Amino acid sequence: MSEEEVVNAVETPAPAPAPATETLEAGSTENLFSGAPTEAAAAEPVFEPVLRGKLDKFGVAMGTGRRKTSVARVRVKPGTGQFSINGRTLEDFCCVEKHRETVMAPLKAADVVGKYDIWVRVEGGGITGQAGAMLLGISRALEVLNPSLHHMFSEHGFLTRDGRKVERKKYGFKKARRSFQFSKR
Repeated sequence: MSEEEVVNAVETPAPAPAPATETLEAGSTENLFSGAPTEAAAAEPVFEPVLRGKLDKFGVAMGTGRRKTSVARVRVKPGTGQFSINGRTLEDFCCVEKHRETVMAPLKAADVVGKYDIWVRVEGGGITGQAGAMLLGISRALEVLNPSLHHMFSEHGFLTRDGRKVERKKYGFKKARRSFQFSKR
């Protein structure tokens, strides 16, 4: 081969492939090789939320909530809006307005205040931990009754368990991190 033939062979582009006889329309869902519908277009992913509560045979929704060392067992059923916490009313059990608002937050967000009877058995911890546990338990029970509330509850943070707990005391310290006062002399 001469130099001219080598230069011409390098500069000449390869022939373009022949155009396909069938053209696909924009938005077509056919597979290019087999002509069958693609799997992605056939089945769109559907989000199924995990329901952490239960529904018994009488139509009563049950949810368990925890915060710090408090545990709240909640039962929710359609009714007139009665609220019973350890056999007491909400106003009697939660003396602080902030705690009453915390407990009622999922009911107000779902706009179902006065439409459900709520029975709560709560134990352990203090009043703040118990209010947080009741919030989670009520949210889980309402979600079982109406799964469409899942996205709204998760946006507000009602379905997230608050995992913060008191840090343990360490040996040689006064508290978890507080040391004894240092004396130079």
